[in-house]
Amino acid sequence: MKVSLILASYDSGHYHGGMGQGPDALMSGGLVDALTFAGHDVTVEDIGRVGADQEREIATGFAVCNAVSGEVRIARDRGRFPIVLAGNCLTSAGAVAGDGADAIIWADQHGDLNTPETSVYGFLDGMALATVLGLCWRPMATAIPGFRPIDPARCVLVNARDLDPAEEKLLETLPVIRTECPGVAQATERLKAAGANSVHMHLDLDVHDPKALQANRYVTSGGPNPEQLRDAACAMALAVPVVGITVSAYDPAFDAQADVPPLVGQLLNDLLATIEGR
Repeated sequence: MKVSLILASYDSGHYHGGMGQGPDALMSGGLVDALTFAGHDVTVEDIGRVGADQEREIATGFAVCNAVSGEVRIARDRGRFPIVLAGNCLTSAGAVAGDGADAIIWADQHGDLNTPETSVYGFLDGMALATVLGLCWRPMATAIPGFRPIDPARCVLVNARDLDPAEEKLLETLPVIRTECPGVAQATERLKAAGANSVHMHLDLDVHDPKALQANRYVTSGGPNPEQLRDAACAMALAVPVVGITVSAYDPAFDAQADVPPLVGQLLNDLLATIEGR
């Protein structure tokens, strides 16, 4: 398969800070070699620095989305499958805009469903899925080239277990499909029934059980081990048409043994094989 790796190395508006170091760490950890050895034709695109020099979190976060949308669209126009390596989850709004997805699978220990009105900490990334679903930051999201909010009925939220009270309350009012892995078959059946034709898969690496794999500072007990996540992601990719992937939230400072990069390589290779063979 022709694959385009798109690097968006930002965390909270800071270039190469915190989880913004994750994309480069995945690359130096052998991701291109892993994909190439599996037979894929891999190109790498880096959005580099975007936005103003002040690195304001909100403005820069959406500037990253704008740049990612353009790179994803170029990749798809060239017949390449886009995989975005991002520091922040908000970047998926740009990836969704670029690949034209009408549904999303969101694997994350967090709900990312706060809004400016409900957020206790003011963390923009905690509003990432809410933005993708059109629940907040509408003017800035609409300005992302190609962005169209995804209907919450075509959203699968996987293994979200660290939710704020406001997020729990919101989920009681939304038709978001909640599931855990293993056990995703029913969720993808509901996604198909909701009319999903093109699905973006968002994989926040902190969805993993931290006892099996810790990707960043956010630690909540439970979640799948790497094999369980791979199996579940592949099962979903076999059931519904996945048109793009985002891998986010890897902070190498919390991975002293560099366990994450080879596991991401294996995860993506298994996913690509599933998508290609579907």
